[in-house]
Amino acid sequence: MPYPAVPACPAPTRALIVVNPAAGGHRADLVERLASLCRERLASVAVLRTTGPGDAVDAVHRAVAKGTVEHRPDLVVAAGGDGTVREAAEGLVRQGGEGRGDAALLIVPWGSANSGYRMFWDDRPWRDAVSMVLEPGRAEVRRMDLARLAETGDHVLLGSCTGLGAQILPALAAVPAGSRGRDRYARALAAVAADFRPYPGRVTVDGTVLAEGPTVLANVGGGRYRAGQYLLLPHSRPDDGLLDVCVIGGRTDPARVPELTRHAGHLGEPGTAYGRGRRVVVERLDGEGLVLEHDGEPRDGIGSTATFDVVPGALPVWTAPAGR
Repeated sequence: MPYPAVPACPAPTRALIVVNPAAGGHRADLVERLASLCRERLASVAVLRTTGPGDAVDAVHRAVAKGTVEHRPDLVVAAGGDGTVREAAEGLVRQGGEGRGDAALLIVPWGSANSGYRMFWDDRPWRDAVSMVLEPGRAEVRRMDLARLAETGDHVLLGSCTGLGAQILPALAAVPAGSRGRDRYARALAAVAADFRPYPGRVTVDGTVLAEGPTVLANVGGGRYRAGQYLLLPHSRPDDGLLDVCVIGGRTDPARVPELTRHAGHLGEPGTAYGRGRRVVVERLDGEGLVLEHDGEPRDGIGSTATFDVVPGALPVWTAPAGR
């Protein structure tokens, strides 16, 4: 069952804004505009600029774990791409282990794909989303599920993909200058798909084999969209206590995947399998390591198996009210 919105959730009063200066949509004037918007309504606002991988995890955890509740931030704003959002979420999840579940996450989409933002706000302008959160009664907090990757202990917010969906990441560097945002991902995916060869794989959901054989990709989540535009998991609900998984098999030409997945056309393809469960195991069967990413970041050296367990209701997130 979906987790209900947090009842009578008050508007936040203290914010920590986590900014990734390396994000594709980052600009100094936007940071100041965001901070000013928050200062108009909130008692305190702090801005943290990340300097490298893992920085946001530690900073958010320290901020929400220190002092008394009257001085801790009750709003964590992740301003960056999907990787920054995942790190902020990881820091927030750690608050639950100490019983400090006061702060909720708000995503500001300053990355290239912004799939995490789309999961909760669709393509609404970010200024509108921030204003709704700061005004009582216009937005709501929902407790969203995460996945835990057993092999590393990391949490997965948006989703994880193997094969074609992971091999797009190194190809991004070769995209011609001038391509930005989601178009950059679309160009990279088309280039990789043209020469991609399926790998021998197997996906098991709660102990039952969902798919086995030549595999173009297996996506576990989480969010409905990847790269901000590919509707890989159209049936996914981020708060139903289950993980969704879609496997596109080798009977589908990889070159067709970008267009098929824009509108969930891949679900009608022979050899595509879709499932839902509490544990999803993704394997590569030829002894080689999986090519895997999650939340837009490569996970090298994972080995031939990736095991995902659902963590129900783990992350409080500000979202648009249902139907708005």
